[in-house]
Amino acid sequence: MGEAELKWKHTALLVIDMQKDLILPYSPASVKGGEAIVPNVIKAVEVARSRLIPIIWVVREHDPLGRDVELFCRHFYAEDKCKLVVKGSTGAELVDGLKIKSHDYKLVKTRFSAFLNTNLHLYLQGAGINKLIVTGVQTPNCIRQTVFDAVSLDYHEVTVIVDATVAATSDIHNANILDMKNIGVAAPTLEEWCKSDD
Repeated sequence: MGEAELKWKHTALLVIDMQKDLILPYSPASVKGGEAIVPNVIKAVEVARSRLIPIIWVVREHDPLGRDVELFCRHFYAEDKCKLVVKGSTGAELVDGLKIKSHDYKLVKTRFSAFLNTNLHLYLQGAGINKLIVTGVQTPNCIRQTVFDAVSLDYHEVTVIVDATVAATSDIHNANILDMKNIGVAAPTLEEWCKSDD
């Protein structure tokens, strides 16, 4: 095993909520700026694959009646509404350019944190993973809560790629990145992360 492979041996890439209903502008739940980070998320996935880093696709998939959705989002599932990220729907699919491969891992969540009521921690422990790279949407919600849980669970390194994550505004994004840095989270740009083998 080469030095670069050893460097990334205990690392996984989390790609969070890069789904059509949460990214594309037709949706009432789309994150402004979500489309702009798609190329960077695609690049992060490509680099992770080249480093043999496992890819974990964290997605929301909800019951069509919204019975497993947070209370504050249940209005999206009323009879006359569009019913967001319903399991099996087009809106729950990943945006174009992102594809789950057979050796990747897909994790379905119904809350902000990818750790809450899922088997993510058990999966990562079983795979010997103690370092996480995080991409996706959106910074104050699913990114932040997943990252804070990872830190609470004592993952050795947690990294958020700042330009492969996004919030509704740059001010919100930057404030949340600062909060995560203050608890020891690394926040490189995609370019910095791509060069981190050097």
